[in-house]
Amino acid sequence: MLHSIAQPWMWAVFIAFVLGMLALDVFALGGSRSHKVSIKEAAIWSGTWVSLALLFDFGLWKYLSDTAGRTVADAKAMEFLAGYVIEKSLSVDNVFVFLLIFGHFSVPLQYQRKVLLYGVLGAIVMRIAMILAGTWVVTQFAWVLYLFGIFLLITGFRMLVAAEKEPDLDANPVLRFAKKWLPFSKEFHGEKFSVMEHGKRIYTPLLLVLILIELSDVIFAVDSIPAIFAVTTDPFIVFTSNIFAIMGLRALYFLLADMANRFHLLKFGLALVLMFVGIKMLIVEWMHIPTAVSLAVIGSILLSAVIASLIATRQKK
Repeated sequence: MLHSIAQPWMWAVFIAFVLGMLALDVFALGGSRSHKVSIKEAAIWSGTWVSLALLFDFGLWKYLSDTAGRTVADAKAMEFLAGYVIEKSLSVDNVFVFLLIFGHFSVPLQYQRKVLLYGVLGAIVMRIAMILAGTWVVTQFAWVLYLFGIFLLITGFRMLVAAEKEPDLDANPVLRFAKKWLPFSKEFHGEKFSVMEHGKRIYTPLLLVLILIELSDVIFAVDSIPAIFAVTTDPFIVFTSNIFAIMGLRALYFLLADMANRFHLLKFGLALVLMFVGIKMLIVEWMHIPTAVSLAVIGSILLSAVIASLIATRQKK
């Protein structure tokens, strides 16, 4: 049985909030139409999503303080904050991959927003399934956390070694399979994923981009979902912190798109974060690292990586 501090109405309210924000993006703000996102717009939306996440954390703390006591409220609020920071930081690696994919296919800026919107929708569905499955497995088999720890340690080490290497997208088996069985055009047709030519359905390169975006979401979910179990196994905390990080991913992408090269050392920082979280999960039987300490360590690693990146790129400049 899964244990959570959330009541059914809390799940319903949060899901309604997410659906409402998605509807606002699609219908009121033109999220599904071609649109070139400016730095100012991306900064405003990034700030909005971070503010909403912090406001949610405060509201959760306030509610639990009144219903479950200050000790539980402090613990759960800190778990959410740590989980959100972990997920938000790991989503930066998504940004680097998105840049690589869009650059490889030379996708015009005004079409990228729609692809990322579909990517976010797909990521939300996949995260829900993986979170429910993960929390059930952890609840039934506590030793799985050690497997998660080993997996994160290996993943972090591999990321550390391959931080400067760029993957060969043309060699991706899923992409090669799609090209083999589906007819693709060489040119973009606006923001359409397929068009009719001579009575035959032809798919555009934008569909290949979407396939790779969704595939990268799956890969990053495999990394990020186990990572958050290092700070909490509460499905509501895991779900909400993940969703807030995902909902702010598009804005983060457009905010960093023009200056991602200035943060190239951040990949090493993210690798160290995964390794730290993996070690934390492996030593939990002998040493418990408080959530606040974990948050401080992760924040220090990321801040150091950002500062080192800025110094290195300034010297190159």
